[in-house]
This record gives sequence, structure tokens and C-alpha cells, in this order.
Amino acid sequence: MFPIVQMWPGSYCDSKQGCCYPRTGKPASDFSIHGLWPNYDDGSYPSNCDPEAQFNPSQISDLTSRMQKDWPSLSCPSSDGLSFWSHEWEKHGTCSESILDQHDYFASALLLKRQSNLLQILKNAGIQPNGQYYSLEGIKAAIRGGIGYTPYIECNVDPSGNSQLYQIYVCVDTSGSNLIECPVLPRGKCGSRIEFPSF
Repeated sequence: MFPIVQMWPGSYCDSKQGCCYPRTGKPASDFSIHGLWPNYDDGSYPSNCDPEAQFNPSQISDLTSRMQKDWPSLSCPSSDGLSFWSHEWEKHGTCSESILDQHDYFASALLLKRQSNLLQILKNAGIQPNGQYYSLEGIKAAIRGGIGYTPYIECNVDPSGNSQLYQIYVCVDTSGSNLIECPVLPRGKCGSRIEFPSF
């Protein structure tokens, strides 16, 4: 299985380490891709599977503008995203090479993000990124209702120690194209009510 992990930029930035907007400017107020991570069914995962398969930006040149929008890097210092994408390909993508080549790996993640449309699903359920607190179960139920599968929610904490919606994991089959129920969900550290900060 391949969890696709989508991050809420407001929670990444509202933390002790802070963030830096990419060189292209502040990203849209939407979930962004963190990665597509091949996992074993027990939840463990391989990494760095093919040191020979270096990231090659020319292989994804037709995807670059979409990746800057949907897969931006918020780490400091500001960047064009290439080192982030390179890290994701070399650590995780190389472990899917038998199914997805470098172009397909990134194209699949972009398509899955569009298909799941997490922010719209949450907004439809009245869950808005406005700094309010929402029930963890309500967030899960909204996403399950929207995509048909149970997500895993990861929280982080803001500088005051409040639990906030950080990342949403949804599982994908080994073809990298269809959402599925996750065989195993990690144990989380979210409170029962979590903040959904603005961005």
C-alpha cells in the first residue's frame, strides 16, 4: 500500500520551527502533498531502495508548475522545491520503481490529491481552517464520507502546545492509482478536539 500524505501548511508554519514560503510566493490555502510513501501492510516501510536512481528534474518538467502549486516546500531557507522532491523520490519513490517510474510517481500523487480534494470535503462538513477547534472524530467522519475510506490524522502542536490538524494519510493500492482502506493505521497523538489553523 502507498499512503498519500497531505499536509496542512497552516499547521506546518504555526509550530516552533516555523516555515519559509517557496520562491514562487505563498502557496494556496489548501492541503499540499508531503509524499506518496510505499509501505508494507504492517505499517513499516522501505526507504532509499535504489541509490542509482537519482532524481532528474527534466523527467518531470511537464509537471513542475503543478508541483509548485500542489507540492510546495515550506522548509527554510526558501527554495524552488527541487531538493524536497528529490528527497521524496530518493527516499520513497525509488521503492515504487517496479510500478511507477519517476514521472509516474509524481503524476500519480498529483492526481490522487486532486481526486481526494480534502479541503473541500472538510468545508462541506462545516470544518473550516479558521483557528477553531473541531472534533477529531468529526474530521475523520467527514473525510470517510467524502472519499469512502478512513483516513489517519496526524497532529502537531503550535508554540503554545495546542494540538492541531497537521497531516492526513489516505491509502492507495499498489498500482498507485486507487484509494483503498488502510490495512493498518499508526497510533496518533491527537487530542479529541484539534485546531484547524488558518493559512
